[in-house]
Amino acid sequence: MRSAQVLGIAQIGEPVLRERAREVTREELADEEFQAFVDDLIATMRHANGAGLAAIQVFRPIRVCALEVQDNPRYPYKPNIPLTVLVNPVLTPISSERFDNYEGCLSVPDLRGVVSRHAEIRVQAWDRHGQELDFIARGITAGTYQHECDHLDGKLFVDRVEDPSSFTTWKGFTRYKEAEFKARVQRVVERWGS
Repeated sequence: MRSAQVLGIAQIGEPVLRERAREVTREELADEEFQAFVDDLIATMRHANGAGLAAIQVFRPIRVCALEVQDNPRYPYKPNIPLTVLVNPVLTPISSERFDNYEGCLSVPDLRGVVSRHAEIRVQAWDRHGQELDFIARGITAGTYQHECDHLDGKLFVDRVEDPSSFTTWKGFTRYKEAEFKARVQRVVERWGS
């Protein structure tokens, strides 16, 4: 059996990060190479301690992303998300409510900024085997889904930061912003449950 490989992650400035990823066909899902790629995507996300990773971030512009939060050291305040692979996802806001989320990205190293996200979304996609997924994501978890799916349309979190003064390094975030943001996350979790 083939071992999963850790892939290189595209950094801001790489043209692939600005492409719109193409849809995946059902025939592709059945291919061993596709399934091996999904294993590699998951292994790469875990190796980098990411909360998620889109295929486009590893130089493969297809509409696939993986998400997982299990007591993540980069995001100790994020609620856990079981391993989820989305193929051809469609996100639909189901509430006009929004919240401010301090985001970072494996493709934008050592930078964080505040992004306004929908507080409640419907997620529709296939899983890696083509089974239909249709569920509601709320709060901080909804923000994570929106961040990853933005990648599939060639968008980075820096494009959505409205106030450039919110940009900070990870060290600056930890030192000056994290305590305040953890309190904000707690309020979002209390309101939306995740």
